[in-house]
Amino acid sequence: MPVRFLEYIGSKILEVLWFVGDVAIMFAGVVKQMPRRIRWRHVIEQMSHLGVDTLPIISLTMLFTGMVLTLQIAHEFIKYGAEFTIGAVVSVGIGRELGPVLAGVVAAGRVGSAMTAEISTMKVTEQIDALRVMATNPLGYLVVPRMLACMLMLPILTAFGDMIGVLGGWAVAVYYSGISNYVFWDSINRFVAAHDLVGGIIKAIFFGCIVAILGCYYGMKAPDGAEGVGKATTKSVVTSIIAIFMFNVVLSWILY
Repeated sequence: MPVRFLEYIGSKILEVLWFVGDVAIMFAGVVKQMPRRIRWRHVIEQMSHLGVDTLPIISLTMLFTGMVLTLQIAHEFIKYGAEFTIGAVVSVGIGRELGPVLAGVVAAGRVGSAMTAEISTMKVTEQIDALRVMATNPLGYLVVPRMLACMLMLPILTAFGDMIGVLGGWAVAVYYSGISNYVFWDSINRFVAAHDLVGGIIKAIFFGCIVAILGCYYGMKAPDGAEGVGKATTKSVVTSIIAIFMFNVVLSWILY
């Protein structure tokens, strides 16, 4: 029994290492393709499809997140006489962590799944093989525009989400908790540094890369058939969210 358990653990570790190596090889291939002619028209199309259409979801997510965060902390801060820091705490919490992480999770659920479904369908219908026959590298044609679009749009979406989240916190603090409008904004001016927000934007760039690479990876590795498309999409979303949380720890340690 212990031997079988160790064999099982070893096999799972080998699967993870193989997966990480396979993704790293794909990422290296994508980076190699980037210095060549980039199809900016495709990049802009992906930015519109993957970025602009995601803005309403991220806006609602961050609005309610800022409101809930303020609801949770305002009463306690007022009780201990620290209401002059509420605006700063909400801004730092959203700017450093909640903004980029929630934007990445939303992007993984909407953007990553769409990428996987689209590319896996192309694989099942042999369109990717047709690109290879026409001497077109699928990584340069399919993955590079999507990765650039995610890396450009997710920081912008995060910045918008940060502002909306802070506005949601301001509305609750002023109109529900009775905090002075001046006190809320003055705490942001006094205690929030530009690095608190810039660090979150930097995180969003990495998260956008993760969503795009894993979404395209699972699309290209999808098994044949409609069932394979569904399984690949599910794996893409789950793995992307886990990777975002893991990289968030590393990036927080480096940036802050």
